[in-house]
Amino acid sequence: MKPDDSSLSLHDMAIIEKRASRLLSEAAAWDRFPVPIDDLLSAAKVKVAPHSIFDPASILAYLKGKAEGAAATIKSAISKVWGLYDAEESLIHIDQSVNISRQTFLKLHEAGHHDIPTHKKLFRFFQDCEQTLAPEIADQFEREANNFARFALFKGDVYRQQASDCAFEIKTPMKLAKKFGSSVYASVREFARTNPRACVVYVLEPAEFVDGHGFRAAVRRIEVSPKYRSEFGVPNDVAITSDHLLGSIVPIGRKMTRPRTLTVTDLNGETHECVAEAFDTTFNILILLYPVKALGRSILVLRPGS
Repeated sequence: MKPDDSSLSLHDMAIIEKRASRLLSEAAAWDRFPVPIDDLLSAAKVKVAPHSIFDPASILAYLKGKAEGAAATIKSAISKVWGLYDAEESLIHIDQSVNISRQTFLKLHEAGHHDIPTHKKLFRFFQDCEQTLAPEIADQFEREANNFARFALFKGDVYRQQASDCAFEIKTPMKLAKKFGSSVYASVREFARTNPRACVVYVLEPAEFVDGHGFRAAVRRIEVSPKYRSEFGVPNDVAITSDHLLGSIVPIGRKMTRPRTLTVTDLNGETHECVAEAFDTTFNILILLYPVKALGRSILVLRPGS
């Protein structure tokens, strides 16, 4: 499981969110869905290059032509580049071969580099790739840009407010992903981390079958709500297998597992009846788990083995 890629001090977070909030206001974007990315970039006074070539040779040629003798001002990528920000030109280059939701996040991330004064003061170029954006590598600059993008994409507290008006189920973050223009992955993370109720979301890689051992689905991310963290802690599973507590929840041979009950022990050693459900998006398997008491209303659930 990957560590958090968005952790900032409260002081730094407040500064980043203030800048992203100002941009949303300048673009009149608070009440427009999905995020009006072109208007946000216009308000930020940054443009997207109409044609961007992201093979390594083209990127090196671009950097050499633009920054001859200025290598120290280049924040380099270490794998395939998805986005590039040129501070002097106020120009963003985006790999247009990736899906639209990823392009949207990349544009907002690069706009964060542009809008945060210390970023463009220290670096002429930012090259962003899967590895530099990854939680275990992301440095202060990338975490700040990630949070800038996250705040702008989910419009501060708007996502949380709308999620609270929807059914407490795994389909809700999937529906909200379409509305806000985010990936499902980003939406389920936001659903858990901003939820006032106790819940945890597991994001699994597609299940793989191991001869004689059933299936194994590696854990990509576990996101917990603050209340779940305080009551149950943060799970440290690296994979879900057939004999795991959540093994029966993983939808094998089907798209969805309807709500089922299981028992989870809290930090005080007390057991709680919980509900878990899952959905296979093809790209990832999503599992939502929460204590029955968090729901606050009746729900039809299936007992284990049903």
